[in-house]
Amino acid sequence: MLNGHIKAYSNLTAQEMVAIVIAQSKERVPQPLVFKNAVKDWPIVVAANHSDGAFCDYLKHFDAGVGVYAYQCEAKYKGRFFYTSSHTQKNFSQVKTHLKDIFCQLLNQRSENQPSLYMGSTTLGYCLPNLQQENNLPMLELAPLVSIWLGNQSEVAAHYDVPDNIACVVAGKRQFTLFEPQLIDCLYPGPIDFTPAGQVVSMVDFSKPDYVKHPKFKTALEGAKFVELAPGDAIYIPSMWWHHVKSTESINGLINYWWRQSEAYLGLPTDALLHAILSVGHLPSAQKQAYKAVFDHYVFSDNAHSHINQDALGSLGEIDEEMARKLRWQIIQKLNS
Repeated sequence: MLNGHIKAYSNLTAQEMVAIVIAQSKERVPQPLVFKNAVKDWPIVVAANHSDGAFCDYLKHFDAGVGVYAYQCEAKYKGRFFYTSSHTQKNFSQVKTHLKDIFCQLLNQRSENQPSLYMGSTTLGYCLPNLQQENNLPMLELAPLVSIWLGNQSEVAAHYDVPDNIACVVAGKRQFTLFEPQLIDCLYPGPIDFTPAGQVVSMVDFSKPDYVKHPKFKTALEGAKFVELAPGDAIYIPSMWWHHVKSTESINGLINYWWRQSEAYLGLPTDALLHAILSVGHLPSAQKQAYKAVFDHYVFSDNAHSHINQDALGSLGEIDEEMARKLRWQIIQKLNS
């Protein structure tokens, strides 16, 4: 099932897929892409298509036996890992466990009324070393963070990530609903200080939206892109695109590749956001509008400084690691003054 004008490719090699994704990620306005059967020949996908037991047995072969963290929530929440009604507590608990116990629980609890189990974003090299040797994308110079996600039926609230992302479904089925970054206001972002799993999430219940409480969500849905992926399929999610993910089978698995297009020494944009909330967010309205123009000029405009001689640009020019350290030192000094 595919709609919302998301471009899809079929039966490309993994190398061809990565080349297309890298080119798309460098576009001025990158768009999500779907790749059907892109990793269908991975041994992990072949095992999953054979049976759930074969999938778990294949993973056991690489299990390092290390402790991992998983999330559990009661069956009454129908797999929606979210807040309680107060929005100050989570409706799930975190447990430290092992992969062998996760496999056992997934294989033995397969009724509709089972508790939901979800292991998210666990570094592949940490828990399943050597699995990448048989199941890998040729990511060239990108040096991505590679993670695995396992669980039964679950629903992850819409959120965005700073890195670009290629997500490969290796077991079960996943439904992705994507929204461009400009639709943030229509998705009703939740608390920034207390989040379910580190990222701000949409407060809208996608299974039963409350259009009285969240009327602008109708606008978000008009611009939404939806796709259901099966084992062997992959999706490219550009940086900052909101995505809601629903896993629909009794056993689901995904391997994803995250990478940033900026140098690590430049820091995280979310750090600047917190500082802006502190120093700009509570100014009088007129001053906020003035600073919006200032930020547009200094941060969000391209070629806004062409009237300044190159030698005089300083921090307005290209920032190398030395300049980044200097700026960070200046910021720390001002914060501590």
